[in-house]
Amino acid sequence: MPIYEYVCKSCRKEFEAIRPMSQKDEPIECEKCGSKKVRRKQSVFSARNESGSVAGTSSGCDCGSCSGGSCSSCGH
Repeated sequence: MPIYEYVCKSCRKEFEAIRPMSQKDEPIECEKCGSKKVRRKQSVFSARNESGSVAGTSSGCDCGSCSGGSCSSCGH
């Protein structure tokens, strides 16, 4: 089962939960304050290849589509 990241809109606590994909957007209670005002965060996939490069990271850029070197969104 995948691990999803959530953030509480009430207390700003960030936490993870292992849930089936079918339940990723189902209501979940904040583990700190118990609020149901929780949203799922966008997760970043990360993996290393044989040369040690990291895939799925933004190379220090926050545009969301940058892979470093030739980003059409920000020029990074």
